[in-house]
Amino acid sequence: MEQPHHQIRATYRASTITVYQAYSRELGLPAVHEGRFPGTWKRDRMTWIKPSFLWMMYRCGWGAKEGQETVLAVEISRDGFEWALRHACLSSYVHGVHPDRAAWQVQSKRAPARVQWDPERDLRLRPLPYRSLQLGLSGEAVRRYADEWTVAIRDVTPLAHEIHGLVSGGDLDSAARLLPHERPYPVGDEGFAHLHG
Repeated sequence: MEQPHHQIRATYRASTITVYQAYSRELGLPAVHEGRFPGTWKRDRMTWIKPSFLWMMYRCGWGAKEGQETVLAVEISRDGFEWALRHACLSSYVHGVHPDRAAWQVQSKRAPARVQWDPERDLRLRPLPYRSLQLGLSGEAVRRYADEWTVAIRDVTPLAHEIHGLVSGGDLDSAARLLPHERPYPVGDEGFAHLHG
């Protein structure tokens, strides 16, 4: 079945959605232990969250890139996630979505969240013909993410390594069976039309 070009696909439950980030062990392991981001985690800079497990694997090299050795599955409230989407702007100017480049620049400076659509990835981390959401949080959004929306933080580094080992050995079927179950996230067009770049 053909995928929509822009679609949020994620693992989610009635009240939560799982997003992924990767950090150094010095930051990631305390976050897992405490179930929240520690005081050393910077709340004054933009942080990018990704609902796609395989896009996170592409970004962090299966947890092998320096400073990204600990892959976190961060369960956050759907209310918070949807607040960020409603208050987001696209990360770049798109003709037809924004009145003009100057209007986009004003909006991007004010918005506490940014949406970026990047090619989704397959098990070999090759780009697919449809896009995956990255959500950048700053200002109010990043503080809410860390201190209000986060419900649980799990270390999924062992899972990343196991799947990567199966992919490297050519056992794509077994690797696929271990992937988190991601499905289209139900956001209606109302309030989210501005995010389709």
